[in-house]
Amino acid sequence: MFLELLRKRRSVRKFEAKEVEREKMEVLVEAMLRSPSSRSTNPWEFVVVDDPDILKKLSRAKAHGASFIAKAPLAIAVCADPQKCDVWVEDCSIAAILIHLTAADLGLGSCWVQLRLRQREGGGSASGYAAGVLGLKEGREVLAVIAVGYPAEHKEGHLQEDLLWERVSHNRYGKTLDIAADGK
Repeated sequence: MFLELLRKRRSVRKFEAKEVEREKMEVLVEAMLRSPSSRSTNPWEFVVVDDPDILKKLSRAKAHGASFIAKAPLAIAVCADPQKCDVWVEDCSIAAILIHLTAADLGLGSCWVQLRLRQREGGGSASGYAAGVLGLKEGREVLAVIAVGYPAEHKEGHLQEDLLWERVSHNRYGKTLDIAADGK
């Protein structure tokens, strides 16, 4: 069940030293290519990385929150041509979440590393740095890099009572939707 997948999925930043099988990589690629996009413009482009040297370079894209990419067996850079579509960020974000959910469905862990609008240590664009590492065409942006692999850590899913139920309104903002935190 899809809801069960959502209930158990968590971001994973520690991975086993085990490569992701080609068959699973192919499923991830198919899932992201099936991602919906506004007006079917499909502004996204992807770079699937399993080269340890490139993974290490990507782990240095920004000062904080990317170092674990170096120890991931796989990363997928979610990129786009911003000139192709005015909602490229949204379209790429949809593709990224499909990568996360597909990874979880395959028994893999994943974690999003935001690069768009982030800076490198000492200055410079994190997205621009990653674009250079990946050899992207001029004008392409890297929204995020998704690290993927077999989890070397186990995290329980978030409890229902910890969900932010108070942030859901019914018909008008601030009007409580009468749903119990236990989902019944």
